[in-house]
Amino acid sequence: MYQYSLAWFVSLFKGTIAKADKARELAKRIDSLVSHFEYSLYAQVCRSLFEKDKLLFAFLMTVHLKAHIHKNLDWSHLRFLLTGGISSSEPPHNPSNWLPDKLWGELVRLSNDVPDFEGLEADFREHQDAFKVVYDAADPVAAPLHNPWSTKLDPFQRLLLLRVLRPDKLTDAMHGFVKATMGTKFVEPPPLDLDRCFKDSSATTPLIFVLSPGSDPMSMLLKYADNLKVQVDGISLGQGQGPKAAKLIETARTRGGWVVLQNCHLAVSWMPTLERICESLTAENANPAFRLWLTSYPSPDFPVAVLQSGIKMTNDPPKGLRQNLLGSYLTEPVSDPAFFNGCQRSGEFKKLLFGLCFFHACAQERLKFGPLGWNVPYQFSAPDFSISARQLQMFLNESADVMPLQALRYLTGECNYGGRVTDAHDRRTLMSLLAVCYNESIFDDGYTFSPAPGCECYQVPPEGPVEIYIDFIKGLPAAAPPEVYGLHPNADTTKNQQETNQLLDSLLASQGSGGSGEPAEAGGSSSRDTLLLQLAVELDSKLMAPFDIQAARYKYPVDYHESLNTVLCQELVRFNGLITAIHTSLVQLQKAITGQVLMSDDLERVGAAMYDNRVPASWMAASYPSLKPLGNYMADLEARLNMMDTWIQKGPPAVFWISGFYFTHAFLTGVKQNYARKCHIPIDAITFDYSCMPTGPLPEQPPAEGGAYVNGMFVEGARWDDASSMLAESLPKVLFSPAPLMLLQPCEVSKQKQFPAYECPLYRTPERRGVLATTGHSTNFVMELMVPSDRPQDHWIRRGVAFLLSLAD
Repeated sequence: MYQYSLAWFVSLFKGTIAKADKARELAKRIDSLVSHFEYSLYAQVCRSLFEKDKLLFAFLMTVHLKAHIHKNLDWSHLRFLLTGGISSSEPPHNPSNWLPDKLWGELVRLSNDVPDFEGLEADFREHQDAFKVVYDAADPVAAPLHNPWSTKLDPFQRLLLLRVLRPDKLTDAMHGFVKATMGTKFVEPPPLDLDRCFKDSSATTPLIFVLSPGSDPMSMLLKYADNLKVQVDGISLGQGQGPKAAKLIETARTRGGWVVLQNCHLAVSWMPTLERICESLTAENANPAFRLWLTSYPSPDFPVAVLQSGIKMTNDPPKGLRQNLLGSYLTEPVSDPAFFNGCQRSGEFKKLLFGLCFFHACAQERLKFGPLGWNVPYQFSAPDFSISARQLQMFLNESADVMPLQALRYLTGECNYGGRVTDAHDRRTLMSLLAVCYNESIFDDGYTFSPAPGCECYQVPPEGPVEIYIDFIKGLPAAAPPEVYGLHPNADTTKNQQETNQLLDSLLASQGSGGSGEPAEAGGSSSRDTLLLQLAVELDSKLMAPFDIQAARYKYPVDYHESLNTVLCQELVRFNGLITAIHTSLVQLQKAITGQVLMSDDLERVGAAMYDNRVPASWMAASYPSLKPLGNYMADLEARLNMMDTWIQKGPPAVFWISGFYFTHAFLTGVKQNYARKCHIPIDAITFDYSCMPTGPLPEQPPAEGGAYVNGMFVEGARWDDASSMLAESLPKVLFSPAPLMLLQPCEVSKQKQFPAYECPLYRTPERRGVLATTGHSTNFVMELMVPSDRPQDHWIRRGVAFLLSLAD
């Protein structure tokens, strides 16, 4: 939806010439024109951008002005900031016990490959304490650097150093960089001004509201039209509504007036007609008082010509727990006095209603924490809340003697909100959150929604008129800590890291493929081709040759009593397909760069991905799931292939690196099948007993009674405590920690051992979200593990605790 035309740009430039401050001196006049045009461009574009993209645009403006106009930005610095550098080799050993290996690898590449950072690696080894000050700082952006870096680095170069020390704060640092370079007004986007948009428009210029979940510009538009005493005709597009909309436009075009076409994204087949209507509007055939207003969610089917010629606007809903709660009390049905005061059990109703508002806000706010909050990003809506609130009042009015909490939890959690939940673990989380808000304790004075320190203010206010609740909500902190949602304080770091990754990915995508935007003096496409050629040669030289499947099948034939032989051979076939896909594309890319073959679109996409330190899509089509960048992906693949090669040469290992399998489900099924055939039990009557083993030397022999030892997993949202042999809270800033060695012991379902445990999901990647494959297995979820715990299950469920087979670094 971010489409702009040359005619629009020229019009903006002409407006600058007319409106900029006049001056007799040429230099002052030019400075005035430049200053006015820069901010006009920023303001005009920002009103059509979603909130998440406004900083991105401001940062893009800043770096391109520095690179192309002021000539004081090294393009290799920007490339490193966006990609973290590219390397096919493993970095040297990490000398610290506090800096994650991923960041250490980036620091090494920054020191070795980027100008002005020579000697950074050696200085880090010598002055770890000085760097740790920045790492531990609550505000690392403002933390002082030691010499020589405090004087050697300019503000942009400091961003690179922050990326390798505290990437979770990089978004804040980029905000500060834009503010310091361009001025405060470039980080404070002007609010949506309908009057200004209207005055910038004409009868031939459509005005387009680009919608986001929770935004509703209609009430604002109708109020503005009422102030101007303008007649508004509106229609919501959908099946069969196109001809009616065309008639409304034709009538208003001749007599004047406004037409509002809502939800254009739902009328895909009518969009070409809309494009023709907009193109036919001219100053001669359209009444000057006519305006065409359109609303649409982002859609690839929306006419590009209409987007380029129209005035685009966004109006994101306010974010945060406080604003969400306030919104629930200021909209229907809660804002209706007849509804708010219409329950026969008024005191209980108002407490449960506040609990429902709190639940609705939590369900929406957990979205910003990514997979820790919800595996799938659901868009819980106002109708979900509205129907739940009306059911709450109805049930209380009809149940004079009992409190129907169980029925309310089922209707609200399983039906109203749960109706859009597609993931079983998200449903479990939803019901756990609802249990905090719909329970008997909520009627007690001073009931708080979180027992965590610092969350005492999040409680149910005393019964009273609606103003009491609104004033109470306005008194809550602007930013709620993660503990309010049931999450660990580290979730804020996770959220900040995800925001940084999204911002950098968007910036990288905006650069296009190749050396797009790169100044010629920086090397441009020639340096890119040289780097790609070198990288392709290095990666191909380190790639293992395909396995000899026939030899493996001869050494490990199909055996009724040893299903893992079949598992091994199937894994080798899968890995061979991946090896072949990577080798073929790397060889062809080398030939294309050297001019021996034509550079096809597929090869161009492979090269663009490698240049951005991403795994090409054609490789991922033949690969196991992975979120790792290119260098780490190749190192991970090498480790997996080495595991398979060792198995072929020396036999099955005593401890299986479960993260190294291409298809983990096949390995688990093979372990169960061995036990089923040994004990003559149907395999569907078998499950696992899970035992977490103490830290120490790895076993040298497989389990005597069958099953398998597995290691290589990680814990997110919690950690494994060796001292107590139980789950425990995460350490500060430690987002992932190693999981213990586990014994998977097959047993009959009826004989599975029971002990205080958390039923913990195991996923293949931190994304967690998956789809059901044709095999009947999820592409991401593996199985449930029983992990010892001395806390209630709900505690870890709300924490979003899960075991992972691989990380994103």
